[in-house]
Amino acid sequence: MEPSEVARFEGIVLPHLDDAFTLARHLVRDEHDAQDVVQESYLRALKYFRTFRGEDGRAWLLAIVRNRSHTWRRTRRMDAATTEFDEELHSGEARSEDADAGVGRGDANETVRQALAKLAPEFREAIVLRELTRLSYKEIAEVTGCSVGTVTSRLARVRQRLLEALGPGTPEAG
Repeated sequence: MEPSEVARFEGIVLPHLDDAFTLARHLVRDEHDAQDVVQESYLRALKYFRTFRGEDGRAWLLAIVRNRSHTWRRTRRMDAATTEFDEELHSGEARSEDADAGVGRGDANETVRQALAKLAPEFREAIVLRELTRLSYKEIAEVTGCSVGTVTSRLARVRQRLLEALGPGTPEAG
C-alpha cells in the first residue's frame, strides 16, 4: 500500500475507532473479544481499502465490524441469551465510591445494560448504531444491509421493548 493510501486510510477510517469498539462490544458482549473483533476489522478494512469508494468510511467500517462480530459469535458458538461474566458486578465487593451517590445511577445503568443484553442481536445493533454511535437511519441501513423501512421498524420495536423492560418507574423510561 502506498504512503498516500495509508494516509487516506488513517484520515477516513481511523477516526471511527470508538464507534467500531462500541458496536463490537454490544454485539459480542465481551470487552476483550470486542477488541479482537475491532482489530480484525481494521486489518480487513486496510486490506480492502483500495475497493472503498467514497469519503465517509464510518458506515463502511461499521459494516465490517458488524460482519466480523457476527462471525466471531458464530465461530464461538455464543448463545444469544448468554451474558458475559463481569468481575466487578459478580464479585460481591462493593466499591466505596458507589456506596453513596452512585448506587442509584449504577442500578439504572445495570438495568439498561441487562435490558440491552436480552435483545435479539438485530435489535441490539440497531439501537446501538442509532443511540450510541449516532448513525442516521440511512447509514444504519447501509451497515446492516437492510432497508430504511426495516431500520425504522426495528428501532420502533426495540424502543418499545426497552420501555417495557425498564418499566414506568425507571428514569430512562419516562
